[in-house]
Amino acid sequence: MTAKSSDPSKILILWAEESSPNLGVAALARGSRDLLRRAFPHAELTFTNYGARPPEVPWGRPRSLLRERVLPRYGMQEYLGGFDLVWDTRSGDSFSDIYGLGRHMTMSMVHEMACQAGATAMMAPQTIGPFTTRRGRLLARRTLSRSGLVIARDPHSAQAAAQLGRRPELTTTDLVFAIDRPALGRRRDVLLNVSGLLWNENPHVSAPGYRRMIRETFEALRAEGREIALLAHVLDTPSPDNDVPAVRALADEVGGDTEVIVPADLDETRSVISGAEALIGSRMHACLNALSVGVPSVPLAYSRKFAPLLESVGWTAGFDLRTDDLETLPAKVVSQVAGISTAEAGAAAARGSASLDSLVDLLRQQ
Repeated sequence: MTAKSSDPSKILILWAEESSPNLGVAALARGSRDLLRRAFPHAELTFTNYGARPPEVPWGRPRSLLRERVLPRYGMQEYLGGFDLVWDTRSGDSFSDIYGLGRHMTMSMVHEMACQAGATAMMAPQTIGPFTTRRGRLLARRTLSRSGLVIARDPHSAQAAAQLGRRPELTTTDLVFAIDRPALGRRRDVLLNVSGLLWNENPHVSAPGYRRMIRETFEALRAEGREIALLAHVLDTPSPDNDVPAVRALADEVGGDTEVIVPADLDETRSVISGAEALIGSRMHACLNALSVGVPSVPLAYSRKFAPLLESVGWTAGFDLRTDDLETLPAKVVSQVAGISTAEAGAAAARGSASLDSLVDLLRQQ
């Protein structure tokens, strides 16, 4: 494509970075990069996220942003105004107040400051909602009204945005489907992604119930003659919300020569997944990484973000840990792994890719 005079020359990508130990966030960054380079091949891309904050934007607390806006010290408005386009990913699912009003407010204020600085801010494909507080809804309505484009990644999110007064310009799918196919990894049978978030006490599911269900799923697969490798999808950090201690703990429990895979980065992860026969995943982006490379996946959902997004690419396999009986789930998971189709996974990958092709076309028209 020949660049138009109106094409952005500098793009700021908010709340995503490829070096993130959370490989879902890394996938959002890589998908954003690959998609935006297709739409605007000459643009300079800058990524920023928690842990990679530009010094000009003091988002430690909302009041710090307000103080900088009124009494500038760091040059926030000049920095944000230096970008033609701000691509706001909200880490995929943080355009909501369920993770705390402080996070929602901080992210929304950075979006607002970028608009005030003269940049065009767009809401990248993401989950929109839920918003459980009046203030959360007011912030969301303001953000949506200020955005040059709003892209939902599933129909439920599109409906949530419409209820706040802004119908999205497009409903697509997750940005992971924009990532180029990886080099094919060595052949493996079943990958089992164990979530450190759910392994420990959490607000989503019973941690003891989850640990028991995962262990029994492993044993049931082994009894069927399947070979299982344990996969971490959120890499080791000081935060308890990482998968590495959980996969190692499960390996110790089940014994034998169980393979534990702790990949170095997103590229290695996608390569490993591409060589598998199937993946069982408690992290949504582990499942999406699998489907995007045509590998069948059995999602073990713990929030409402899973089902609408997966169904949008025609994938209905999986279970909900919040509502399904954890005691009977292992047998059902094993049965589903045996029956899911590689051809159907390939069709889901094609649907996801085609959906994002439409977004590239829309961006080129702006």
